Amino acid sequence: MILTAMNIKTTKAIKGYWSNGRFVKPEEIAAEEVGPPSKTQLKAEADEKQALGEALLTLRADLMARLDLPEKLLQALADAKKITNFEGRRRQMQFIGKLMRPLDPEPIHDAINEQQSGSAELTLQLHLAEQWRDKLIASDDALGSWLTEHPDTDSQQLCALIRQARKDVKPEKPGEAPRHGKSYREIFQLVKQALTEEPDA
Repeated sequence: MILTAMNIKTTKAIKGYWSNGRFVKPEEIAAEEVGPPSKTQLKAEADEKQALGEALLTLRADLMARLDLPEKLLQALADAKKITNFEGRRRQMQFIGKLMRPLDPEPIHDAINEQQSGSAELTLQLHLAEQWRDKLIASDDALGSWLTEHPDTDSQQLCALIRQARKDVKPEKPGEAPRHGKSYREIFQLVKQALTEEPDA
């Protein structure tokens, strides 16, 4: 085929080339250039799936059930939890990564994020319970405030625990660090349970 000067100019402007009597467009060139994934891309994807597999090992049962994962993968995860040998575990995690390749990672990411945000809320709740415990032991005014906010509390039980905790906290000998007995821990558990059962908690 003979190209005129105009043909050549137009062809260059469009960007592409003639092959077997057919003009190949830029998007077709791009598709040809992309080709199959490189070894580096495949390794990165495999590492990501393996890391997700590691995260699945710590996922709560309710979130795991929601993912509806294949039975073979669930069994592989259960087996991985039992393996203590380093090399054996490494191979098992590679196997888990392989099983996860065809899966959509988005729902798994969502479940992991949900668990992590839940952990943050739990940490705040524990800090609040600790603060309440310390205030209740330190001051009678705190007891009144607590019973106003949590009227369902067994006040006799709580008062008895506070009295005992105050006795326990006094050092047996001058200069000794205060010790915390069973009542100190029980106040924390009582407060934590009440905070957990709040409708807006």
